[in-house]
Amino acid sequence: MLNKVKYINYTLEEEGMKIICIGRNYAEHAKEMKAAVPTEPVFFMKPDTALIKGNEPFYYPDFSKEIHHEVELVIKMSRAGKHIEPEFAHKYYEEIGIGIDFTARDIQAKCKEKGLPWEKAKSFDGSAPIGNFVNKRTFTDLNNINFLLTINGKSVQKGNTKDLLFSFDKVISYISKFVTLKTGDLIFTGTPEGVGEVKKGDVLEAFIEKESLLKFEIK
Repeated sequence: MLNKVKYINYTLEEEGMKIICIGRNYAEHAKEMKAAVPTEPVFFMKPDTALIKGNEPFYYPDFSKEIHHEVELVIKMSRAGKHIEPEFAHKYYEEIGIGIDFTARDIQAKCKEKGLPWEKAKSFDGSAPIGNFVNKRTFTDLNNINFLLTINGKSVQKGNTKDLLFSFDKVISYISKFVTLKTGDLIFTGTPEGVGEVKKGDVLEAFIEKESLLKFEIK
């Protein structure tokens, strides 16, 4: 449940901020993608050029004909850390937001067929729109946060953090074993089932509980 909302506009606090994305963190999404449910977190990265802020539009790239939406809760790191133990991970973030992990599904499929890395399907410019952030203390239970994506007013994805395979704290701890986390880094924590295509003219709106935190158009 979301108490009184305090919006926090995101700014790049440090040079070299990272966007780290968790894959298949909801079992039903893994199943819809015909992928194995992971036994440990799976992560990949996007560059800072993937960010779209301020509800600016997403421009459909000419290199793909099948862009899919993946709505995700986003953690913003508030301090640096490495080898963070799970029981201390909650001290490393203060803000939760929402964003879209856009995926060029046609390109991803071709890369997978050839056994190649598929960063270009995930990490292209504009592939990570983010909205406003909320202080985590406005939530009564971090393990029971509802979030929603609508397209043209129709609900297309619904999620709740109770269904996460790996909690925020476990994700932070796991990533920090391999990669030093810095202030300002963003962690996209995974998408629920219901991913699908977007088209030019679509208006996407993302909510945490009933609060709209992100709204933009596909152009």
